[in-house]
Amino acid sequence: MSKVFKFLSHFHLEKSIERSLKVVNDSHYICNLSDVIRKYEDWKTHLPRVRPHYAVKCNDNINVLKTLASIGCSFDCASAGEIEKILSLNVNPERIIFANTTKFAKHIEFAEQNQVNIMTFDNEDELYKILKIHPSANLVLRIRYSSDKAIYKLGKKFGSLPNTEAPELLKLAKSLNLNVIGISFHIGSSCEDYEVYCGAIAISRVLFQFAADIGYNFRILDIGGGFPGDNFNRVKEFSCMINNALNQNFPLNEFPNLEILSEPGRYFVESAFTLVTQIHSRKITRDADGKIVDVMYYLNEGVYSNFLFIPLGPEEVIPKILSHKRTNEQFRSTIWGPTCDSTDKICEDIKLELLEIGDVIYFTNMGAYTIPLSTSFNGFPTTKIVYFLEENVVDSNKLNTEMFDFNFINDA
Repeated sequence: MSKVFKFLSHFHLEKSIERSLKVVNDSHYICNLSDVIRKYEDWKTHLPRVRPHYAVKCNDNINVLKTLASIGCSFDCASAGEIEKILSLNVNPERIIFANTTKFAKHIEFAEQNQVNIMTFDNEDELYKILKIHPSANLVLRIRYSSDKAIYKLGKKFGSLPNTEAPELLKLAKSLNLNVIGISFHIGSSCEDYEVYCGAIAISRVLFQFAADIGYNFRILDIGGGFPGDNFNRVKEFSCMINNALNQNFPLNEFPNLEILSEPGRYFVESAFTLVTQIHSRKITRDADGKIVDVMYYLNEGVYSNFLFIPLGPEEVIPKILSHKRTNEQFRSTIWGPTCDSTDKICEDIKLELLEIGDVIYFTNMGAYTIPLSTSFNGFPTTKIVYFLEENVVDSNKLNTEMFDFNFINDA
């Protein structure tokens, strides 16, 4: 798959779409890598005590990973494959946390062989597995403290109950002479219930004390992910509560050497990717008088390519039209994907002006849990990506553009 690089003085979405259509005459992503870099800079500004470990599973696009690696971001990996990918970028294994509480034995072996020593657990069997394969690992106990308002409630699958199971696991780990170095939690993916971080941090402080009482000296607190990434203002919203909770429960004067980690995924990439599609077919239904009742549009992208998150959860997408309105009249519309599956539906019962075959529809905030989940069902190809990067961002971060996996084209 060929990748194209555009070098800009300033990024403007619709102008960039127009440029990209001259290069790729098909559906494609626009990826603004400057967006990713600015998110990292904003994180350091608003959460100076918290070191982000990008959740690779969210979007493992190689140029995103190279960008984050080059500016100093660390990584949250969930498998040997993800670890291998990050290590191939010459990232020090100390910048990786193996944040999967139920790991394949061979993946633990791979981590041990490659000096990836920090990993999570939340159950007895995992402790015995680690004891057998990687007994010198530095372990982080994951507790269950998730929000009911999160779109994806990870607490149903991961984490130990903080008041009952977690203390018993710490005692077991101590009896096995395993080195537990901290606590982690995850309030749930795509969550705006920021107050939950406060409760999770407070209960973590209680467990830090319990661990100290039985002989551990914890040095890591991992506050997980769940941070929204659809715009640049959200970091100001959640950072205030998190900073206050950290200062109250883990003040610097008492915990000067505490490493506070996080596992943001969509925060870094959601707004950086825009999906550009085209209408390839259309079906109009009319009443007996010839008036339009509804219109069905068929795009060259669908649920089996980059919209798989739609049937998996309650998330919605908002289509945007790359053209001026031809008429003020709008009609009830449904947008379908290209496959021969009737579940391949992007949105329905929405109001749109009457569009034509060939018209361009684009979707913003498409960087999270899209590309890694796409398939080639029905023989449709994977989606091309056109990259944009602003000159001042390159200069200020001293990025070496030769590291990227795309062709270089000067912007007109």
